[in-house]
Amino acid sequence: MTLHDQRVVLLGGTSGIGLATARLAADQGATVIVASSNPTSVKRALSELPATASGTAVDLTDAAAVEAFFGELDPIDHLVYTAGEALSLLDIRMMDLARARKAFELRYFGALSAVHAAVPKLRPGGSVVLTSGTAADRPGPGWSVAASICGAADALVRALAVELAPIRINAVKPGIVRTPLWPEDFDYDAALATIPVGRIGEPEDIAEAYVFLMNQQYATGSIVTVGGGNVLV
Repeated sequence: MTLHDQRVVLLGGTSGIGLATARLAADQGATVIVASSNPTSVKRALSELPATASGTAVDLTDAAAVEAFFGELDPIDHLVYTAGEALSLLDIRMMDLARARKAFELRYFGALSAVHAAVPKLRPGGSVVLTSGTAADRPGPGWSVAASICGAADALVRALAVELAPIRINAVKPGIVRTPLWPEDFDYDAALATIPVGRIGEPEDIAEAYVFLMNQQYATGSIVTVGGGNVLV
């Protein structure tokens, strides 16, 4: 399986899991186009990607901006959506609904907007890979909003796989991964007790799942969990 001569758009592809996926896709011969809301992050990502890569800053919560971004692109083969804000816990007893809505705006509605804009550009055999998370299956205190977003993403994938067939719609469900989105004070050592494989995930671990789903021609409506077994204990 290879992405040779295919065009892959990665929204949120300028850091963490998204950048690792862009690197791996490029290694398989894809031309990658990365985008995020931070121009500095885009510039830094392009310095780490092959010269064939391109990128731009786009406010992924602005549907008109996303529509314009895709409107300027040549046809593509795959869309990958990994964009997200820094993770933070929201206690239901002190819930900040404005922050909760903002989290949904980027992680859920941003993904929905991106799929809407990308579909006319997808070539036959193309696919979309969205991002969920194991919080949907193994939430803890303070994770009500994050778990809800992940659950909504799971449902969205299954619904779009039916609605947009034969375009393939899948998602990756990462567990605990060492990326800039996790809080600086997150206790990775304590988290190890909940991970059967005995280590924290790295962006490269998760990137392999996104690339697998782009290559896998018989998978749609699938949600691939890559969490070191953290949903089991």
